[in-house]
Amino acid sequence: MEVNISAKNLTVSDRFRDYVDERAAKVDHLLHKATELAVKVTRISHSRNSSTEDQVELTVYGNGQVIRAEAQAQDKFSAFDIAYGKLTERLRRAADKRKIHRGLHGSPGVSELTATDFAELDVTPVSAEILLGIAPETPELDLGVSPVAIRRKDFHAEPMTQEDAIDAIELLGHDFFLFHDKATDKVSVLYKRRGWNYGVITLV
Repeated sequence: MEVNISAKNLTVSDRFRDYVDERAAKVDHLLHKATELAVKVTRISHSRNSSTEDQVELTVYGNGQVIRAEAQAQDKFSAFDIAYGKLTERLRRAADKRKIHRGLHGSPGVSELTATDFAELDVTPVSAEILLGIAPETPELDLGVSPVAIRRKDFHAEPMTQEDAIDAIELLGHDFFLFHDKATDKVSVLYKRRGWNYGVITLV
């Protein structure tokens, strides 16, 4: 497995590289056929109190999966340890799922959860163009001097099942996941609710 470390607003020492390399072997053990561990370290300055924090983002690629974790702390070693703990927990969870079963046998599916829970929700649907950020009437969003920062991501969406989307949202550590639902052939959003419950919003 290849380990790639990138840094922004700081210099990564050989000591930190050795620290990462020592722990990369465990990642390779938990996810067989892992091809890359990408480590991104960013120093963040807080203008209000002139302090700084280090943010570490870990991304593992391999076996058709992408697993992410990130954390912030006073120094890059502490931030790495926190993110590394999150990452290994997600890798263990994925490994246990592969050992025990293929799918969600005996567990309620997303359709069962949404059938009862969505009645309690007050959800106003939006158009596909707005959700995907491709509305033709507003090709660019001009925020002037607003401090709001918008990060745009474009990705190729392969059709997947709702169960695959659940696996992806857990491995990425996100609160929601945009995907192309194989069953309905529509753009859908899977999002986390309380506990292990999920909701799905589908554009029609």
